[in-house]
Amino acid sequence: MTLTTINNILSMNDNKIMNRAANNIRVLAASMVEKAKSGHPGGAMGGADFINVLFSEFLVYDPDDARWTGRDRFFLDPGHMSPMLYAALTLRGMFTMDDIKQFRQWGSPCPGHPELDVEHGVENSSGPLGQGHAIAAGAAVAEKFMEARLGATMMHHTIYCYISDGAVEEEISQGVGRIAGTLGLNNLIMFYDSNAVQLSTNTDEVMAEDTAAKYKAWNWNVIEINGNDVDEIRGALKESKMEKNRPTLIIGHTIMAKGALKDDGSSYEGSVKTHGAPLGGDAYRKTIMNLGGNPDDPFVIWDDVRQLYENRRKELKNIVAERRAAEQEWRKAHPELSAQMDDWFAGKAPKVDFSQLLQKRDVATRAASAACLGELAKQVPNMICGSADLSNSDKTDGFLKQTSNLTKGDFSGAFFQAGVAELTMADMCIGMALHGCIAACGTFFVFSDYMKPAVRLAALMGVPVKFIWTHDAFRVGEDGPTHEPVEQEAQIRLMEKLRNHKGQDSVRVFRPADAEETTVCWKMAMENMDTPTALIFSRQAVKSLPEGNDYELARKGAYIVKSSDENPDVILVASGSEVATLIAGAELLRKDGLRVRIVSAPSEGLFRRQSKEYQESVLPKDAKIFGLTAGLPVTLQGLVGGNGRIYGLESFGFSAPYKVLDEKLGFTGENVYKQVKDFLSE
Repeated sequence: MTLTTINNILSMNDNKIMNRAANNIRVLAASMVEKAKSGHPGGAMGGADFINVLFSEFLVYDPDDARWTGRDRFFLDPGHMSPMLYAALTLRGMFTMDDIKQFRQWGSPCPGHPELDVEHGVENSSGPLGQGHAIAAGAAVAEKFMEARLGATMMHHTIYCYISDGAVEEEISQGVGRIAGTLGLNNLIMFYDSNAVQLSTNTDEVMAEDTAAKYKAWNWNVIEINGNDVDEIRGALKESKMEKNRPTLIIGHTIMAKGALKDDGSSYEGSVKTHGAPLGGDAYRKTIMNLGGNPDDPFVIWDDVRQLYENRRKELKNIVAERRAAEQEWRKAHPELSAQMDDWFAGKAPKVDFSQLLQKRDVATRAASAACLGELAKQVPNMICGSADLSNSDKTDGFLKQTSNLTKGDFSGAFFQAGVAELTMADMCIGMALHGCIAACGTFFVFSDYMKPAVRLAALMGVPVKFIWTHDAFRVGEDGPTHEPVEQEAQIRLMEKLRNHKGQDSVRVFRPADAEETTVCWKMAMENMDTPTALIFSRQAVKSLPEGNDYELARKGAYIVKSSDENPDVILVASGSEVATLIAGAELLRKDGLRVRIVSAPSEGLFRRQSKEYQESVLPKDAKIFGLTAGLPVTLQGLVGGNGRIYGLESFGFSAPYKVLDEKLGFTGENVYKQVKDFLSE
């Protein structure tokens, strides 16, 4: 018998076990859905071959330490394919059979769409399609950024990602494809599960593009294979690992519901019906038997499959031991960097000293933010700041002036030029934050509408991205109502009232009243490493609050401004630019003998976390309270209460210089005086 023949026989035997393992994943995935009476079995069954090859041969992780910094990462984009992920992670020993039997049930570690859970091997929450692979691209950027600072010894991670037809169709894929190709992220390997079937149609009814050509045009290495063939998957992954200059897209043509049978025993493969519903009844039973399982006892890891993964576990112990030995040598040689790396990946808040920062008076809060960002660029070595092609307008260029852009082949800088792609930028920042970076990104407040899915996902995951939004109100002026945010503050403050599943604040929202309050808000943003922070800044210059104001009180979310009177007849409350307008109105009210308290409320959410006693001391329940907001009146409803009055906008705005708009729309001291007098006379 020749050596070639022996190798072929060994390969056939190897592939037989690999195919068995993939079928084991299929059985577990279909059974999870069947038991839960809901879910998506078809895609999970079609993708089983790829994830099995990846997990049993390529992905490097520590079987005894899920949080090992040196691990490769796997990001799932199509969250509806969670049964595939949970089944494969069960073979790795990350979930128990009892865990996956409770798929989609209350309190289960296996929710319908995966949620960030590193201890169980889940690296990201899989939100609406497209976001998962953007997060992966962000992690790939962060790995390059870290390598430029820590060296290849510590940063030779590979970022793997799994994407589906639906995510390729989502607009966010345009941004990810363009940015990853431009930056040459050769550490990013993405498997495209091209099964030609969606939830309600076949893909040829909705897309006729040449996906391979599109990604090649974006400077991706594209490999096209049979996505259910072990040898082709293995070969594609080996080739991808050798790529030095480009991200790789492996287009795997797979079979939806591979191995599935209908109740009459005919093939159920490729059917749209298998995408989003249990196989059901005899179809389920026949499918499980066809795949080699027992429909009466399907939640089993077969002995040969268990041995396959046990063998991989032993291999990984040796691989990890070698890497940890190299890590120890590196740590001895670089103790300061070693300590920094530990802090970065632990998500430790950086030490920031703004004591030497001298803010100018009466400036736009975006300009004050730029001054803070300049200090952060100098003081926080693991911080990346980005902008969606607006850095010189949203003033994130305050950060850029202290560093340089991230570019292909040079990640020594720290500024992320995302181009015009707000959602992509925001999701990539989530990936950066998951990979040891402190990430911030800026654009105009009105464009936060494009970013909402990412902000929501960051809130659910508890990822501390800093969202910088400028041009905060109708004072965008001549740009007109298409660019003037009105309802946006109310929207983000609704999220401010939520908690995530960890019991944390959903998001911290700060809209500072002037330059000094901006500094305090940035301090709080950098201290907050548990949730995302929204920082909302003005385009126009804002008159500073009175001299002697205690800005540290802003840490309580709302506080009494220095110029307030004792035992007030009326309390005026606002955030941002409107606080200065209230001060102007208060001067007129005092001429009528009225005692006036002014409250600056940069964060209602933080204010509501204070003691009842403090809240009552600032905004007593029985007080006459008047609120002023450049947004919808409901923005201040929680602070003003049902007996107060709020003056806000109930239209989208108009195109004119901002001072004209202030006058026409009633955002002047004179109108505050008029509105309060009317309110008090009721």
